[in-house]
Amino acid sequence: MASDPAGPHDAAPPLDSPGHPLGPRSTWAPLRGSPDPSGRTPPVRLRPVRGDDVELLERWRADPESQGRFGWFGFTPPGTLRRRHDDDGLLGEDRGNLVVEADGAPIGEVSYISVHHGPPPASRAFNIGIWLLPEHRGRGHGTEAQRQLAAYLFAHTRVERVEASTDVENAAEQRALERAGFIREGILRHAQFREGGFHDVVLYSKLRAE
Repeated sequence: MASDPAGPHDAAPPLDSPGHPLGPRSTWAPLRGSPDPSGRTPPVRLRPVRGDDVELLERWRADPESQGRFGWFGFTPPGTLRRRHDDDGLLGEDRGNLVVEADGAPIGEVSYISVHHGPPPASRAFNIGIWLLPEHRGRGHGTEAQRQLAAYLFAHTRVERVEASTDVENAAEQRALERAGFIREGILRHAQFREGGFHDVVLYSKLRAE
């Protein structure tokens, strides 16, 4: 999945204001995993992107090898992420990014972007994405991070639906989404352009009550 879905976003209210759609930044507590059956808490949390994280995220995004075949969509103009961070802290009303931490160290990022299924405001949903460092894949971190992101969006916005999509050949991400409680809905044919061609993607969703 793309670590930073493309698309325009509108400026949100100030991050320190009660009117910000994701809550005042000063009260934005990192999300931690729920205890597993053994009583341990998964060592994964989400937190806002800090100013000193931007350079790290830009390095990650500029590395085709670590992005992998399902996450590489080409280079972006220098300073794009910094300008977005200066604008809204990457916590916009329609688009945002959070750092994924494991055992206190950044290991990747998650993202959300608004999608609309009709003119009424209530028809808005969020599509989420994730990218993790290669050495942290296959450990359940992706499942937990996406579960936490969906829970946070439901808790702090009024959307009814959170979506995710991934390449039909990305079996690992499909398993992660299903373990995070997402329901497979179907195939979107030739929906994504990557590696010089169009690719089918699998669409998943999670509703507020699920």
